[in-house]
Amino acid sequence: MTIAFIILLLPLIAAACNLVFLRKKADFSAYVSTLSAAVCLVLTLGLIRKGNLNDLGSFNWIKISDFELNIGIELQGLGMGMILVVTLIGFLVHLFSLGYMGDDAGKARYFSGLSLFMFSMTGIVFADNLAMMFIFWELVGVSSYLLIGHWYHKNTAAEAAKKAFLVNRIGDFGFMIGILLIWGAFGSVNFGEIKESLVNGTYDEGLLNWSVFCIFCGAIGKSAQIPLHVWLPDAMEGPTPVSALIHAATMVAAGVFMLTKVLFLIEVAPTAASVIQYVGAITALIAALMATQQNDIKKILAYSTLSQLGYMIMAVGFAGLLSGGEVLGEKASNAGFFHLYTHAFFKALLFLGSGAIIYACHHEQNIWKMGGLIGRMKVTSLTFLIATAALAGIYPLSGFYSKDAIMTIATNKPVLLVIGSFVAFLTAFYMTRLCVVVFFGRARSWSAEEAKEVPFLMLVPLLVLTVGAIFAGQSFSYGWFVDPKKIPHPDGALLPIVLTLIGVAGIVSGFLLYRDRDKEPYPVRILSNKFYLDEIYIIIVQIFQELVASVAQIIDRYLIDGLLVRGGARLVTTIGSVLRGMQSGNLQGYAFLFGVGVILVLYIINAAMG
Repeated sequence: MTIAFIILLLPLIAAACNLVFLRKKADFSAYVSTLSAAVCLVLTLGLIRKGNLNDLGSFNWIKISDFELNIGIELQGLGMGMILVVTLIGFLVHLFSLGYMGDDAGKARYFSGLSLFMFSMTGIVFADNLAMMFIFWELVGVSSYLLIGHWYHKNTAAEAAKKAFLVNRIGDFGFMIGILLIWGAFGSVNFGEIKESLVNGTYDEGLLNWSVFCIFCGAIGKSAQIPLHVWLPDAMEGPTPVSALIHAATMVAAGVFMLTKVLFLIEVAPTAASVIQYVGAITALIAALMATQQNDIKKILAYSTLSQLGYMIMAVGFAGLLSGGEVLGEKASNAGFFHLYTHAFFKALLFLGSGAIIYACHHEQNIWKMGGLIGRMKVTSLTFLIATAALAGIYPLSGFYSKDAIMTIATNKPVLLVIGSFVAFLTAFYMTRLCVVVFFGRARSWSAEEAKEVPFLMLVPLLVLTVGAIFAGQSFSYGWFVDPKKIPHPDGALLPIVLTLIGVAGIVSGFLLYRDRDKEPYPVRILSNKFYLDEIYIIIVQIFQELVASVAQIIDRYLIDGLLVRGGARLVTTIGSVLRGMQSGNLQGYAFLFGVGVILVLYIINAAMG
């Protein structure tokens, strides 16, 4: 219990110390946060060696009559894999940030935000009930707002932070409604108690489907699924290490992890499960198409993240599907989480690699102003290319195994299998496009010509993550938190061979199309403009704002001003006029009216008393 609470609270303590005592000691605050992240990683490795820990301690938070809500900590199954991702990636991002944010004026504030974010994510992983998860869920939203808007003096960063916060609140509202529905149906929000109620009692399938759908809304927001995906690409305005931490490995993966925690609900809610499948598949496809035409290196990776999250969501959605007379359940969940686990390594590597490239190119992010970097940044280029191959699902890198598992699950629905296969082709294509333009050919700007390898401190995280990108798909890497036999893989070699050929086809197509190019050869405006979804949202928001403004104007003019303010004034004036007419100055008249009033009061009292 003690170790778990230390892992949970140490980042919070570091954040508080930095903000209260070390605001003017930026370098020291950075080391305090990094040290806390390192300690959390070491303690995590020690904790997960003990295996599944169902109860790491709890205390009563709310007690109203028969209703009790406990704040409890548990670490079991996939949670052990998730806590490793959070602490390991968190530590490596801290380490990379020591170099990347070395001269930043707000370094103390930045590292405080990182520590607060790690505290929030750890709380989500440790939560043993939906209420506790929701509390930390919201804290993740707050800390991400602070990190995305770190350079708040830039209008684009401030707007991106606000957009991320508001869009996530839409999904979180649905999540809250889902929690209330679950509480109303089962009288508890504890995962274990809900599961027991499902096994031992009866339930309303319609209500359960609505509950799961509402809970899924939270995942749509956090994991940036359509239609709440618009915040993630804009969030790239934050520092690049933040992109690696929040938008590659942890925050956006929280939605997928949350769905694995409520797997027992998805299994008995087939309608909601189907919605989850198709939302994931559509997001994977649309995001991949958008990525093929983006020019900002971080936005390409952002849309890639959207697409891969779609893969994971789709896989978890298959948990409610029947196959061979049995619910896929845990196999589907394991497939989705397996890809989350491997994706964390190579996508964090890609984001940190892009950060190294941006740093070396004097903060240039346009891929068409780069080129020839493979000769100037050999280590960064090599690690980036390995991560690209892993993302493309090339054997024997980690991405091959996890994508293989998801596509095996997708064979239960041929339509989704076709979509998933096409997305695999697009992934290999747009990542090859990025690599060919950035690393090969000639330098297209002075910033690319002046680029050189980043300091060793920034290379260490890249090298560590490269090991994960290569080996995270091997059973020895994940066997301690999930049985390798419970991760689905195809019986024969046909599907792996087909998927490999699809990946190779995407790589070859990207290489042939973009080698020796200085600009986009075949621009597709609808894709480069992201299907005009942002513009459509702006129009919808404007219409809504104008509608609300019109209604508010009517209420203000006719109800508040017309009826209450002016009407009240007229009423007072009228009463005053009547009363003024009664002021004759005749004392005898006043005495007579007073006497009549006294008699009436006495009469009423006497009548009332019988």
